[in-house]
Amino acid sequence: MTNGRNLSPFPDSPFGAQFVLSCAPPSLLKSFPKSVHAAASFSWSALSFPRQAYNPNQACLPSSPSKFGGTFLGDGPFYFTLYPNHDLRKLLSYTPMIRKTAKSLGYFIKIKRISFLGNKIPLPLSIIGSDQVRLSTIKPYTTLRSDIYKALIVSISGATKSFIPRVNAVKPFGLCFRASGPTTRVSYRLPDIDLKMEGGSIWTLSQENLLKNVGNDVACLALVDGGSGIKNAIVIGTYQMENNFLFFDLKDQRLGFSSSLLARGTSCNDFNFTQVRTTRMTSFPAS
Repeated sequence: MTNGRNLSPFPDSPFGAQFVLSCAPPSLLKSFPKSVHAAASFSWSALSFPRQAYNPNQACLPSSPSKFGGTFLGDGPFYFTLYPNHDLRKLLSYTPMIRKTAKSLGYFIKIKRISFLGNKIPLPLSIIGSDQVRLSTIKPYTTLRSDIYKALIVSISGATKSFIPRVNAVKPFGLCFRASGPTTRVSYRLPDIDLKMEGGSIWTLSQENLLKNVGNDVACLALVDGGSGIKNAIVIGTYQMENNFLFFDLKDQRLGFSSSLLARGTSCNDFNFTQVRTTRMTSFPAS
């Protein structure tokens, strides 16, 4: 829990009702880092963590396993250390969050247009008019159906060919570049990809969420071709969510997003994760 500026102790009954936990076989945790011993579900399910807590939730994923990110329950406010007087909620743009059916558990949104350097990436009408864009904290990289992926790769490759050196692709990626150092902060600047959401707001994917360092001075476009038969035409993965402040408002069924906090000079690691110490006051009857 948080008071908006740092961590606060849980109240005696933080959830107001019995909180359901379940044991899981170790095999389910094999893909997680070694330090992870449990998982919390984020979905429309009545047993998911935010639904049991009866609160909207905010997620802020760090760009490195050695750094802290956060998941916050409640409406805020939220102040990060580099912006102690600026509520991060003011950075958010919103788009409707769709639930396909009463039995559907995933979080879905609509993307009306994808553009790169002002050029519109052709999207099938079936995507523009549907809710086939899913948010996933299981997929490491955004996965696109082959027709969408190829159209995006052709646009990016053609627009950057003259000033970004190419190298052979490294799986699972299809487009890789020559980097100049050990990080994705390469000597050139990859232009942003803009996602126009339903309602008109723009979710900008900047270089920090687009280039993945794969070693040997190579950085790849962190998007994956999911094939022609994938169930959801676009699945937004965790790499594209890193250092984005996301507000999952289940009550009003909308998603708030900040685009990259790094572009604003802060990150998901800049919250004050120290805990406020409280003193319980005990009253004594007068003698």
